Amino acid sequence: MIALRTALSFLTVLPVAPRQAAVALSPARAYFPLVGLMLGGALAGLDAGLRQPFPLLLVGALLIAATLALTRALHFDGLLDSCDALFGGFDRSRRLEILRDPRVGSFAVAGGVSLLLVKWAAVVAIAGPIRLEVLILFPCLSRWGVVMAMQAFPYVREQGLGSGFQQGRTLTQVAVGLATVLVAAVLLAGGAGAILVVAVTITVWVAGSWMTRLLGGLTGDSYGAINEIGEVSVLLLAIAMWKGAPSLFDSPLGG
Repeated sequence: MIALRTALSFLTVLPVAPRQAAVALSPARAYFPLVGLMLGGALAGLDAGLRQPFPLLLVGALLIAATLALTRALHFDGLLDSCDALFGGFDRSRRLEILRDPRVGSFAVAGGVSLLLVKWAAVVAIAGPIRLEVLILFPCLSRWGVVMAMQAFPYVREQGLGSGFQQGRTLTQVAVGLATVLVAAVLLAGGAGAILVVAVTITVWVAGSWMTRLLGGLTGDSYGAINEIGEVSVLLLAIAMWKGAPSLFDSPLGG
């Protein structure tokens, strides 16, 4: 329960952090997908309530705002900083320097606005019987991507927001996270869910490899950017699969 509470307090606004002065962060990685599942459930509940009084375009905007509020915009902030560093720096040391700069540059604004627009359009476009499943799953799958990135790529700084997750990390933590996301994805979305897990894993691997080549490793901001990239990739692929092969979404739960 300590690890779960640590994951909840780190990834959300919930004030449930353990009272221990020095709590290991790495065990919390195992519960990142579960926390994402909880966030997805909250979004699905909001969606069900908001669609009664409001049009779908407004509902989409409110759901995107809710994701930022529920996560303290933690991942979004990482994306902004990563955009400035990766596209605005010309060498490794300059990119790492930009990541420490609290100011927001033009690449951050462009990347952040583009991301929010694509997310909003995707949430609005998701319709029919898959809407509930996709809203629940996309935060879960993206946080699995963060777990995978933490395990697969080196952390570039000695100290930083994500450094605590590197100390005492084990493959068991990764296995628990993978089991969580696979069970949730297949139960809710059938074969489509399994494809989405594979797709987000590949997407994160490509993104992480690119960032590592430019930075020498990943940072806490990189993890945030990877989460945002994972969310968008799941939303877009789910829409494409629903239009191309809706039968893939037949799940053991009868969806």
